[in-house]
Amino acid sequence: MDRETRTFAERHFRSLEGRVLGGGAAPARAAFIAAPAAFSYADFVRGFLLPNLPCVFSSAFTEGWGSRRRWVTPAGRPDFQYLLDKFGDVIVPVANCGVQEYNSNPKEHMSFRDYISYWKEYIQGGYSSPRGCLYLKDWHLCRESTVEDLEDVFTLPVYFSSDWLNEFWDALDVDDYRFVYAGPKGSWSPFHADIFRSYSWSVNICGRKKWLLFPPGQEEALRDCHGNLPYDVTAPVLLDARLYPRFQHSSPPLEVLQEAGEMVFVPSGWHHQVYNLDDTISINHNWVNGYNLANMWHFLQQELQAVQREISEWKDSMPDWHHHCQVIMKSCSGINFGEFYHFLKIIAEKRLLVLGQGPEVFKDSPGPGLGQQQAAFDVSRLVEVLTSLITHPDFQRVDTSTFSLQPEELLAQLKDAMSSTAAL
Repeated sequence: MDRETRTFAERHFRSLEGRVLGGGAAPARAAFIAAPAAFSYADFVRGFLLPNLPCVFSSAFTEGWGSRRRWVTPAGRPDFQYLLDKFGDVIVPVANCGVQEYNSNPKEHMSFRDYISYWKEYIQGGYSSPRGCLYLKDWHLCRESTVEDLEDVFTLPVYFSSDWLNEFWDALDVDDYRFVYAGPKGSWSPFHADIFRSYSWSVNICGRKKWLLFPPGQEEALRDCHGNLPYDVTAPVLLDARLYPRFQHSSPPLEVLQEAGEMVFVPSGWHHQVYNLDDTISINHNWVNGYNLANMWHFLQQELQAVQREISEWKDSMPDWHHHCQVIMKSCSGINFGEFYHFLKIIAEKRLLVLGQGPEVFKDSPGPGLGQQQAAFDVSRLVEVLTSLITHPDFQRVDTSTFSLQPEELLAQLKDAMSSTAAL
């Protein structure tokens, strides 16, 4: 990040006065970015991160990826033999697209070898099987591979290199939000928004996808009479005004056709539904950074409120009711207020190191380097969200006595660093 882009971004967030990124009405079409040489990180910040708009990057951005050369046959189809030789014994999660379980699909685990055997049989059966349409989803290939192996698979685009979510999990060394998806023509993902209202990027290694994208807020017109979002936004049942009383007021989605090699950027809070139009393999990341951190924090507040409403009748009779709400929130959402503070703390400490010692402290890290302008911008976003967290009544009920650094101390350090970065 350069100084001019940092100044522009900080001014943008000051103008929001604490409001989260939206998306407005869906554009008529997603912007298409053709040439890497003509598109900078600053262009991405101004054109897509700050306005929270989707775009599609051409296959030129991924043409050097090892996976695009080795995972795919000359005809552009999955190279099953290469993939079997490389990953045959790995255990992978597989969803059944033909079975609805709440607003998702049930999953099982099988060896990659068994899944490829199923996939071949599914193709030979005319894209049909008594076992249903099975879709390999959320395979943590990065977590199970060495850095050297990953360098032969893909190169993280600079536009997505400020990735706090995976930086946090890499620090803990227990999880990540980097995935491989692979499935036959006709496999699909039901209507959803990405975890924690994160961004996502998705590259088709081979095959094509169709995306249906809805800007933040437009999903409200798709809720049924009980307030639930649909499983499938194309289902005829949505036309029943008794069940979906607001559907007639809904806007059509932004439709994106993603070709092989192309990269789709999905902004924060955009609900979407995705179809594989061919036999398709894709690499996908969920990520959070300073640009959508406030969106994540807003989402977590909504999640806690939902839990509190659900068990409100026990508020007066349940000892430690507020603590139990945090426990339930963790179970349902994967994170609670205490862990959100820990997330902020780990990112903050790394940014303070960069500002104190210079970007060379990151030179040996597996990810891209972190410049001081980016670190200074990150600190400004951390200050805003951490201030809001500390003053939140429910966070004030969290027991912070065992925290290695008290929230007020961390905030003071960040504010000091923010003051000193004015001259950068």
